[in-house]
Amino acid sequence: MDIRTTTLWRSIAIVAIAFSVSACSADMNDLRAYIDEVKARPGGIIAPLPQVVPAPSFTYEAGERRSPFMPETPQTRASNNPDAIQGPDPNRPREFLEQFPLDTLRMVGTMAGADGAFGLVQTSDGLIYRVTIGHHMGQNYGRVTSISESEIELVEIISDGIGGYLERPAAIGLSD
Repeated sequence: MDIRTTTLWRSIAIVAIAFSVSACSADMNDLRAYIDEVKARPGGIIAPLPQVVPAPSFTYEAGERRSPFMPETPQTRASNNPDAIQGPDPNRPREFLEQFPLDTLRMVGTMAGADGAFGLVQTSDGLIYRVTIGHHMGQNYGRVTSISESEIELVEIISDGIGGYLERPAAIGLSD
């Protein structure tokens, strides 16, 4: 660019800045008048809060009746299925491998030691865990019953749909 073009662009920029600065005038008399008018208005009256009425109290006296917080003493099973079992123990702490569905777990091998054989199970995130007979895995309360070189056998406790539970055999085969 030559000097004339540079001077022309600088002149245009100075004129544009002058116009934009002239738009910002210091004349705010109308705004100040409006603010003074709003401040001069009388304030409103706030209504008092409603009176709080406490809820009526009630004291439960059981007398001869059963406690509403305890189940009826002879608990009956809803299922008449002769194969039904008691069901899973709700007080047993869940083991780590019980958070995974059984079809996402893979058997990747076995190892034998002084304590006996144990299986190696890989989760969907790639981590490998050891299981022995009696460990639980899968989301249906599966309990490991036997471990061989080709599979881990377990028994799951599933609902029979009518209030009872059934045991179902399951297995995880060795992955290739």
